Amino acid sequence: MNTQLNSLLNRVDTRLAACAAAAGASIALPSSSDATIVYSGPVSINIPTSTAGIYLNVVTGAFGGNTTPGWDVNPWGTGTALSMFSTAAMGTALGGGPSVGTGATYFNLALGTLISAASTFGGTGVNTIALSTPLNFNSSNNIIGFRFINETMGNQVQFGWMSISLSANGGVQPRAIVQFAYENTGAGIAAGAIPEPSTVALLGMMALGALGVRAWRMRKAA
Repeated sequence: MNTQLNSLLNRVDTRLAACAAAAGASIALPSSSDATIVYSGPVSINIPTSTAGIYLNVVTGAFGGNTTPGWDVNPWGTGTALSMFSTAAMGTALGGGPSVGTGATYFNLALGTLISAASTFGGTGVNTIALSTPLNFNSSNNIIGFRFINETMGNQVQFGWMSISLSANGGVQPRAIVQFAYENTGAGIAAGAIPEPSTVALLGMMALGALGVRAWRMRKAA
C-alpha cells in the first residue's frame, strides 16, 4: 500500500515540478502585450497648495516642477480650489460644458465612464471643476480623465484617468494623486479601470503552490 502511495505521490510531484518550471519560465519572460492598460498601482504624490501644483509624466512616473520631462497632467490650486492645467490640447483634464474663466470645466467622473476620442476635452490653460459633478471631500473617490501624447509610442494620443484624495476641501492639505492608469494602444479606457490578472500572474501562483507542496512533502519525509 505504501509503495503504491509513494509511486502516486512521486508522479504528482513530477507534474508539480513541471508546472513550477513552466510558470517560472513565464514569469522570467513576461510579454508586454499581455495587457494594454498600464497601471501605476497605489501611489502618494502630494499636490502642493500652490499655483505650481505637481507635474506628472504618467508614462515614466516622474513628477515634480514644470521642467519634468514629458509631463502630461498638472493638478494644482490654492485656497479651496483644485484645478487642472495643461499645455497644448492633448494634456488637459476631461472637460466639457460651459467655459469657465480661461478654460473649460473638468468632471469628477463616475466609475466606469469611458474616456476616449469621443469625449470632450478642455484646451490649453486652466480647467476648473464642473459644478454639476462636485469633488468628494475627505475621500479618494475623485476620478479625473485626461488625454496625452505618449512620446514613447510614436507621439500617439492616448487616454487615462487618475484618482485624487482630498481632505476638507479642494485646496487644503493633505491632498494627493493616489493612482493612475492609461490605455497604451490609443483605445479608450473606463474611469477606474486597471489590468485584469494576467496568465503570467496565475502561473506564478501555480508555481508557488507547486513549490509549497514539494516543500511539505520533504518535511513530512524527513
